[in-house]
Amino acid sequence: MSLHRRPLRVPALSVLASVLALAGCTPGDSVARVDPPPTPPADVAGFCAALHKELPETVAGLARAEAAPESDLTAAWGGSAIVLRCGIPKPPEMADEKLGGVEVDGVRWLLKPVPDSAGGGFRFITGMRLAYTEVRVDKEHATDAGMLVGLSGVVARTVPEGISSY
Repeated sequence: MSLHRRPLRVPALSVLASVLALAGCTPGDSVARVDPPPTPPADVAGFCAALHKELPETVAGLARAEAAPESDLTAAWGGSAIVLRCGIPKPPEMADEKLGGVEVDGVRWLLKPVPDSAGGGFRFITGMRLAYTEVRVDKEHATDAGMLVGLSGVVARTVPEGISSY
């Protein structure tokens, strides 16, 4: 995907409606196994630590879960329904012109379906930020980009715009 093209804009009202529709989901409180990415450079790790401190307690109506092992590079909500990893190396998908993207609250996200053989759902990856952040959403909660509303504002505040060299 070329992030230099005009991104698809998701109207805030339709995204909000999606979030409210998901708000009835039962929050999970289990521990989520989340493998942290390889140790990123210090500047990227600093952006991820800032992001981690500001992450919301709920996303799409799902409560924050304990991520194991504990790391400033990872977070989870609803058990492992929504999993975040910050500081991932530049994904090869960034070069794929065929993949689509959305822009939510000023943050561009690349969308990639997760194959059913790997559990289904979606993988969202930030673009045009100095640290790549990946959000995996399970099949049940991957109805649209609504879950990104609670995360995009925090990413916009803590991870500066730019092109990461990592």
